[in-house]
Amino acid sequence: MIAQAGQRVLVIDADMRKGYSHTLLGLGWQNGLSDILSQQTTFEGSIRKTEIEGMDFIPRGQVPPNPSELLMRTRLKELIDWASKNYDLVLVDTPPILAVTDAAIIGHHVGTALMIARFSMNTVKEIEVSIRRFEQNGVDIKGVILNAVEKRASSYYGGYGYYQYEYRSSDKA
Repeated sequence: MIAQAGQRVLVIDADMRKGYSHTLLGLGWQNGLSDILSQQTTFEGSIRKTEIEGMDFIPRGQVPPNPSELLMRTRLKELIDWASKNYDLVLVDTPPILAVTDAAIIGHHVGTALMIARFSMNTVKEIEVSIRRFEQNGVDIKGVILNAVEKRASSYYGGYGYYQYEYRSSDKA
């Protein structure tokens, strides 16, 4: 929706182990993030146009033997800086923090870190442990996005509404 509103958006698939965002977009994985970080391609050479006008994509690239080590190179910061100058919004899709440290490494280079949790799949405990792991690595999570919420489940929680409250003084007038 942001791209359709005229903003330039870049999505980077930073899951170099199991990233599959390229398949969701009908694109190839070649010349992607791992190739940028290992200096086998340029930033511009890795950009893919998507069917959504205003949205570009960088795939994961070839699966490297050392994704975390690649992410610790200065090339990642250079990419984020370049992308921030050339796009209005840069979204970096990382692997889960409970599986590998890649998300924490990347979190040091982004402006705002958000975590995504899947409805009825991720437990509250997993979310709490994930946030704590980010914090232990010096990354402040600004919010959690709950995705794949099933409409039928909303009635279980009572739907949406407003909660009213007021302050009262103990002094009587």
